[in-house]
Amino acid sequence: MDTRPPSCLTVNQRINRSCYSLSAIENVTEFVALVLAWSAMFDGKTEAGGHAHSFHHFHGPVIGEAQEVSWKDKHGHRDHDYVAHPHYEFSYGVEDHHTGDYHGQKEHRDGKDVVGEYTIKEPGGNIRTVKYRAGKNGFFAHVFNSNGNDHDGGHHH
Repeated sequence: MDTRPPSCLTVNQRINRSCYSLSAIENVTEFVALVLAWSAMFDGKTEAGGHAHSFHHFHGPVIGEAQEVSWKDKHGHRDHDYVAHPHYEFSYGVEDHHTGDYHGQKEHRDGKDVVGEYTIKEPGGNIRTVKYRAGKNGFFAHVFNSNGNDHDGGHHH
């Protein structure tokens, strides 16, 4: 059994002057455990007996040979970690007719290339879907709104 730590997932994106951040969760396994625990808590039930639905899926996080990476911290102590080719995909979603909560995300990563999308129903009823990709040429997003106010955007590093 491989006991090396999995690769890290950091999502930090700025779209239409709103920042959607998942950077506080550093580990893919931690993230998936959080999503699974959260969805198990609700298990498609609401207090008022309404109907709700949730789903989740994960496959990953790394494949191939791992390389050891070492460095000195600011106090001169040596530390190390292992880095492998990140390859994962995940998805989750919630649809609760009682509360009106409707959101989900799916993402696929192979090395440095990331493709994904997330959807959220906003308080006014608009459904916003953001399709994004990131790779060696930077981060690009296309925002679709059910009210027809769609936007293209991109950010080069």
